[in-house]
Amino acid sequence: MWTLHHFALCPFSRKVRLLLSEKGVAYELETEHPWDRREEFFALNPAGRTPVIRNDERGVTLIDSRAICEYFEETVEKAPMINGTAANRAEIRRLVALFDENFFADVTAPLMGEKMHKRLFLRQPPDSRMLREAMRLADEHLDYIDYLIDNRPWIAGATMSLADLAAAAQVSVADYLGGIDWSGHEQARGWYSVFKSRPSFRPLLSERMGGIHPPSHYAEVDA
Repeated sequence: MWTLHHFALCPFSRKVRLLLSEKGVAYELETEHPWDRREEFFALNPAGRTPVIRNDERGVTLIDSRAICEYFEETVEKAPMINGTAANRAEIRRLVALFDENFFADVTAPLMGEKMHKRLFLRQPPDSRMLREAMRLADEHLDYIDYLIDNRPWIAGATMSLADLAAAAQVSVADYLGGIDWSGHEQARGWYSVFKSRPSFRPLLSERMGGIHPPSHYAEVDA
């Protein structure tokens, strides 16, 4: 059995959870709070970051969400998430990188810093300027999702792919933290609503982090 060391508001953990569920891979969850800096977790991943997935029976430990996703893409035939022609696969990987790197740096990381880290550990109010900037950049990213969905059924092409999982994971955390204004983004909102209705996504929407509550629309499939 696989054990996934994760953190509930880690978008990279969420991406892996979505992939595993879509592929029908059984796994158990082990919550890892990065701020605990447990020695046992650092022994698994010296970088101290989630996600990490371990299979004791096989003696396999996988680190980094992209490496984990690529491993299961190569070893589990069900529900391929990096598919199509070489050009299609390159486009999927380009968009995964965009959401993993750009969306995270522009939107998710600042929101987590201001609304989670400051609140829970520094006991400080968030910086309103930082929040406004993160929401402005989120709006730009949603504009791009609107454009993509205007021109293709899914983020990267004709079928759901790892790009959709990466995007939905980042958007879901930002939405949980109140950093998404869906006004004027009907294409992105429609794509995300479809994604929220998938069985793989429902467990994520039901989870809550102590001390931080999402907006009322967060778990509503049609919102």
